[in-house]
This record gives sequence, structure tokens and C-alpha cells, in this order.
Amino acid sequence: MLSALSNYRLENHEKIKNATLAWINPFKNPAQLRAQREFKLYWEGALQAAAHFGFHVEEFTTSALSLKRMDTIFKTRNIQGIILASLGGGNMTGGWDTFPWKDYMTVRFGLSTSYPEAHRITSAQVRNAYLAFNKMHEKGYQRIGFCGHRSPTRMFAAGFTFAQYSLPKSRQLPPLFSKVDNDDPGNTSDTEIRDVKNWINRYKPDAILTERPPLLHVLNDLGYNIPSDIGLATLSIHDTPLNAGIDQNPEEIGRAAVRTLVSQLTEQHFGIPAIQKETLIDGKWIDGSMLPKRC
Repeated sequence: MLSALSNYRLENHEKIKNATLAWINPFKNPAQLRAQREFKLYWEGALQAAAHFGFHVEEFTTSALSLKRMDTIFKTRNIQGIILASLGGGNMTGGWDTFPWKDYMTVRFGLSTSYPEAHRITSAQVRNAYLAFNKMHEKGYQRIGFCGHRSPTRMFAAGFTFAQYSLPKSRQLPPLFSKVDNDDPGNTSDTEIRDVKNWINRYKPDAILTERPPLLHVLNDLGYNIPSDIGLATLSIHDTPLNAGIDQNPEEIGRAAVRTLVSQLTEQHFGIPAIQKETLIDGKWIDGSMLPKRC
């Protein structure tokens, strides 16, 4: 009953026309943020949800404004709600710890940083990797490998590892963790090419699940034909050059961020919460030619 009442209040509160929510883009080159299609769709989902509740979303960039100047603008314009985009590659001008978060209600995307400890909206990475692994297995792949990042803020490897427990130990392949941080689809390095080659020669995967956009180019450089030699599936259909894998539903992630922020605004919950909530959005599987069904 309380949940229903809360939803009723959110849907039926008097809409504040032209009230603004701040979207902080912390990238040194602001265009790089929405060049990532996932974040572009976060933005579009946030705009849709904000319009539904009577708000406007406006982007502020740390490349143009110091955090101190942003604070002045927000208070002058009575902007109380902040959506903080990923701090990966962020511009730390002014120091995030100096910003008066106590005066605002904030949500952020993902786990790329531990500060500020605001409510987080992100993809259900463990469940998405688990789903992808099982879809690949259903298509007849017997030796499924994983290529990604070793990071406490990326949980795809955890889902992959858990999914493997359903297989005999002889078919459980250790993940290949990249030593390269750059996820540019065209970026390859001699180190990564060598590591992928050695890993494939040793474990002989018939399919690879990846979050690494450059992996397709690495495999092409090694002379592998996709998908006849190795099937490929991605954990982000929007930001890798692969056509089979997980759609993380990024528009819904953007909408969920706004709904969480509007809830805070309705209840007037200012500052860093004592207990942070993490909202995880399930992805969905997309079939593609790079992972055909095996006979």
C-alpha cells in the first residue's frame, strides 16, 4: 500500500513547469561522453522521463565551468537535482570533494568511482553476463571464453564465472583480462594481440563473450574468421562493433535515474544518503550473425 501511494504521489504531483535538473558531464572533451552510444541513450531516456514529470534536463560541463561556478549557477537558478554522468575520463577541476553535495539531491550512473556516494543507476552486469553465457550455450557453443576488464567496478566477469559452474571443469575457461584500458573499437596493441593469441592457443574457445570493443580487430589481425572460426557476443550491443549479445536497455537506465531523482526531490532528501541504493536494470539478448547457431 505504501509503495502504491508513493507511485501515486510521483505520478500525480503538480508538475513544476520548466524546473531544471542538472546533467553534469565531467569529460575533458564533453563530446566524448555521448559519443558512447550507451550514454547517448541514457541522455535520451533521462529527457523522456524528465518531460513526463515536468522537468527540463540541462547539461553542464566541467570543461567549461569549475565546480564552484556550477554551484553558484545552480543556487542562483534554484537547481536542486543533479544527474552525474560517469567519471571515467573525467575532468577533476576544482575537486569533487569540495563540491557542497549536502545542498543537492544527486544520482549517478555506474560504479566508475566511489565518490560521491550517491544513489547509483546501472546495468545488471552480473545477470547480463549470466544471460549471455546461457544464450551462447543454447546455441551449441561448448567452450565459451570471456575477454574483459579486471576491475571492482565491472561485474561482467563475475556473472560469466558463475555461469560456467554449470559446465564440467574441463570446459570452464579462465577469463582473459585485458591490460589495456583504452576501449576505442579501433585500438589494438602488440601486447593485447600477443595475449589473445596465447590465450586462444592454450584454451581453444569456440566462442568469446566480451566487453572489449577492440577484440574483433584483434582477432582479425590474428587471421581468425568470425564466426566460422570463433563466435563472438558482446555485453554492449551499442558500443562494440558486434551484432550479437546484450542490449543493456540504456534508455531505461536514463529513465530510472530521473525517477530516482524525482523521488528524492519529492521527499526533499538532500545530501549524500547514509545508505546508498543501487538500481540495476536488466538487459536483453539480441541475436546476430556473429554468433550463429552451431550444428
